[in-house]
Amino acid sequence: MTTYQRQDHANSFGAVAAEYDAGRPSYPAELFEELARLTGRPLRGSEVLDVGAGTGIATRLLAARGARVTAVEPSPGMAAMLRRVSPELPLVKGTGDELPFHDGTADLITYAQAFHWTDPARSIPEALRVLRPGGSLATWWNVKDRHVPWVRAMGERLAAGIPEGYHGYGAVNEIAEVFAPYGPVGRAVLRWERVIRVDALITDLRSRSYVAVLPPERRDPLLEAERDALLAEFPGGEVTEPYVLDLTVLTKG
Repeated sequence: MTTYQRQDHANSFGAVAAEYDAGRPSYPAELFEELARLTGRPLRGSEVLDVGAGTGIATRLLAARGARVTAVEPSPGMAAMLRRVSPELPLVKGTGDELPFHDGTADLITYAQAFHWTDPARSIPEALRVLRPGGSLATWWNVKDRHVPWVRAMGERLAAGIPEGYHGYGAVNEIAEVFAPYGPVGRAVLRWERVIRVDALITDLRSRSYVAVLPPERRDPLLEAERDALLAEFPGGEVTEPYVLDLTVLTKG
């Protein structure tokens, strides 16, 4: 993906904020248990910055566990949806490459489905600057389990239909190699699933950057064809969607 395409994809989320909030998967409780284990710190009472917060899916879960969490989001459209859904959450406009916070003010900085939109050469030092000694930078991604035949088939259809932009987060575990020069790294891989309707899965797809950037004349037929393929696979209209959740934590010395 070129730099221009990357920026185009990053800017696409504001227009699909409603679909993002409605369709994207949440996270299992085990994620936050592993997060506390790997950071060596309970979430309750911790000062947390959730960067690339989007519509606040992860932010709300962190706050529900007692974290004093501030959402950091650059997209006006996504931020507006976050304010609408969770007006009680503090929200700051910013990016991971240039965090608008003082040195040594956070216990934990999180990226849920968002770290790949940063430049690690900038965002990792920025996180370490803002973290207190012993604080942690945590990244995680929900990735559909491509070992499941219908998931693999869907990915192949999307790759054929969007050859210039489709991605499935296949290399997110390489983030551990990027973190390693900066300090101790911990990692956990969790498996979980959700049961959703086919239409909800299509809503999720609408929120993906590689779909959101398409013009309507390409996007709409592609999604209709995908809905037909899924309904042929699941005539009852209900899908069990399997996920591999990859969590990586870098701790500041």
